[in-house]
Amino acid sequence: MRYVGLDLSTKTGVCILSPSGEVLYEEEFVYKNITTPDDMLLLIFDVMDCISEKDVVVIEGFGYASKTGFLLGGIGWAIRMELSKRNIPFYVVAPTALKKYATGSGKADKRKVAVEVNKRWGFYSDSDNITDAYVLAQIGRGLKGEYEPIKVQQEVLKKIK
Repeated sequence: MRYVGLDLSTKTGVCILSPSGEVLYEEEFVYKNITTPDDMLLLIFDVMDCISEKDVVVIEGFGYASKTGFLLGGIGWAIRMELSKRNIPFYVVAPTALKKYATGSGKADKRKVAVEVNKRWGFYSDSDNITDAYVLAQIGRGLKGEYEPIKVQQEVLKKIK
């Protein structure tokens, strides 16, 4: 079993962890100029090529304050539909829950998330999107009991369905 974190946007972060937490794969797919269905399909195919049917997939939920909400909603729903079509179950984690899991606070900025991820798990990426995907993959590990989450992380896990 692998744990896949997806931070979906025009700069999609993907991180895949082993059951022990080893990073198996990390990548940021950058598609800033999605203007046609073919552009969107390229992003979807790139992301889906990373995922197998036995993976535990955790997706960051929608950020409703985004200026590019329609595009990000399209990306998010397209990936959800493709996962469903392939019968790959997935979990959705709110952006504030991701931050709380990583830092203890749902209001942490990206820098604080990166610092806490490095302290807690020894992981660092230059990409905020890969860092978020890493936390999402760790949430997957926590959901499946691969390690004992700390109290604040347990609170987050209880709210994920």
